[in-house]
Amino acid sequence: MKIIGEGIDRLDGRRKVTGAAQYAAEIPVADIAHGVIVSSRIAKGKVAQIDSAAAERAPGVIAVLSHGNAIKLQAVDGTAGRERTLTVLQDAVVRYARQPIALVVADSLERATHAATLLDVRYDAERAEVALDPALDRAARPRHAQGAERPPEFTMGDVAAGLAQAAARVRAVYTTPFQTHNPMEPHATVAVWQGDRVTLYDSTQGIFGVRDRIAGVFGIAKTDVRVISQFCGGGFGSKGVMWSHVVLAALAARQLRRPVKVVLTRAQMFGLVGGRPRTVQTVELGATRAGKLTAIRHDSVSACCRFDEFVEHSTAPTRGLYATPSLATSERIVELDIGTPCSQRGPGEATGLFAIESAIDELAVELAIDPLELRLRNHADVEPWTGKPWSSKSLKACYHQAAEKFGWHARSPEPGSQRDGTQRIGWGMASATYPAHVSPASALARLRDDGTALVQAGSQDIGTGTYTVMAQISAEALGLPLDKVVFELGDTVMPETPNSGGSRTAASVGPAVHGAAVAVRAQLFELARGDASSPVAGAADDDLVFEAGRVALKRDRSRGEPFEAVLRRAGKKQIEARHDRKPSAELDKLGARAFGAVFAEVCVDPDLGIVRVSRIVGAFAAGRILNAKTARSQILGGIVWGIGMALREQSVFDATHGRIMNADLAEYHVPVNADVPAIDVLLIGEEDPHINELGIKGIGEIPICGVAPAIANAVYHATGKRIRDLPITLDKLL
Repeated sequence: MKIIGEGIDRLDGRRKVTGAAQYAAEIPVADIAHGVIVSSRIAKGKVAQIDSAAAERAPGVIAVLSHGNAIKLQAVDGTAGRERTLTVLQDAVVRYARQPIALVVADSLERATHAATLLDVRYDAERAEVALDPALDRAARPRHAQGAERPPEFTMGDVAAGLAQAAARVRAVYTTPFQTHNPMEPHATVAVWQGDRVTLYDSTQGIFGVRDRIAGVFGIAKTDVRVISQFCGGGFGSKGVMWSHVVLAALAARQLRRPVKVVLTRAQMFGLVGGRPRTVQTVELGATRAGKLTAIRHDSVSACCRFDEFVEHSTAPTRGLYATPSLATSERIVELDIGTPCSQRGPGEATGLFAIESAIDELAVELAIDPLELRLRNHADVEPWTGKPWSSKSLKACYHQAAEKFGWHARSPEPGSQRDGTQRIGWGMASATYPAHVSPASALARLRDDGTALVQAGSQDIGTGTYTVMAQISAEALGLPLDKVVFELGDTVMPETPNSGGSRTAASVGPAVHGAAVAVRAQLFELARGDASSPVAGAADDDLVFEAGRVALKRDRSRGEPFEAVLRRAGKKQIEARHDRKPSAELDKLGARAFGAVFAEVCVDPDLGIVRVSRIVGAFAAGRILNAKTARSQILGGIVWGIGMALREQSVFDATHGRIMNADLAEYHVPVNADVPAIDVLLIGEEDPHINELGIKGIGEIPICGVAPAIANAVYHATGKRIRDLPITLDKLL
């Protein structure tokens, strides 16, 4: 019974397309009130006065909450790298544009929205600073430790000597803009209190993180907080930590003694719930005439707020990609009057790879070496910055198979030499990589006397197919048909799991689910072989097999019986087992990453500067693939996002008011169907016996990685113009 790996349709697909799947804002709750956030119109200063009289007199209004009348909370300050500072009506200070300064609660969304426009707010405004580039001289080392895998500074060998002895050198500055996540489902929370216990229906990537933070803020036990998120319409990092609107919903519900729903508007998604920060990165490479790297230096500066600390770890891929005798990286931040930035799909790697992979392409031009060949000559057989062996690595297979599919061997190296009529054709490529993260996780499996199984893990399905792949793991481990397995998630009453970010869900929760299924299967073993009435009585463990819902002898499959027969004779309605799994200590001794290669073709109009991506081939090796169909879907989505990163996406701040001006999907440009070309996805088979018992690395983050530099390199090949500042808009090519 091979179920893992099969391209099975999403088990929750029908519920989604028929509307039966309920997202956070759709949960039916009796007597619900609607909260609408009033956002600050300035980026720095204080709220001098709020005149709420007109709003309070408006029909249906229940309350107008502000710093003057909101209940006092605790533990609202952030802890760098883990939690965010919450702006939840505790003082009059304005720290960033669109910060919540009031919450209008009414008996309908329409009435609350109207009343919110009636507030008369006066500010004591101060001059805000939101631009990174003019403040680069203030770049400073992060104050807080970022973890052993993300050092603010790293040096190996003698970089100065390596650059001095190089026959060819490249030094360039690359920038990436502030970007905003924009999942289809806006952030939303419904809060319901019963005494001192609260239930939150929240659109989140981490129900247990929300539980823990709410408990701290309200000073109650974690067991008095229940968080439910059965469906999440995308998060991409923005829903990975808890933001202020969640607390505002809970605060209002407690203060008003009534359930309250808060849903962010699309405009409020721009500033209130993070975004990918702007980076300015300097890369310097040295190499021999034969193309062997002698030195790499990569320095990155990213934008941050003044009241929290978030670092975009753009130098991480540089430390893990190419073999070099000398390497130096550094990461700095500049504090600005903006909301707290946060992880966005492929955090660190996506921005860092644009810089290092563009620089490698520039070095290939300088040396007159094919860009793919240059990468192969500097392939790292061990993790470059630690010297650790890889848990597994199939990057060369990604290079070769993608290049063959793309037809890279036919590339003419001269920029502008490939044309289609008046259109200039460019071919570019880049490497992709992302860490293989594994975290502790738990799961519970129950085998029932009707021949079905219920498996639970308090994870989240953020649109990636977690419901489906966990059911596949359970079914294969138990020897049950897929339609006999129910997998449940999204509730903090279930076994604890990590947040769904960093490509860690499948690699962490999958082994826990497998372990619980194996443990409950072992219980069935004991019942069957210890029962004199069973056809497998007295059999040893390795003599038995589980398949098609039966336990039988390996040597004679006819000697067996259904699971339910074993349970019924034992007088049991069900048997259950829990498995708590921690990452193997062996992983600390290994470098663990997923790898890929992206090849892109662009058509550039030489008169108008318009860039169209006409073809992309991506090959990815990420350990064992749990579902070929959902994995391909993940990769397609990531590649499309990479096209947006290269050519479209940019959150534009107004320097006077400190506000993102293109705060809607009309002006914040993302790729539409007409922008998406033919995309070939190659899943490279890879066995990794070290990462976990199932060999899973995770595939959510890596597809965006490498796409932007592949397109930028293709634009150079088409035009001879090296664009080092994303996005690549037509004004930069004219």
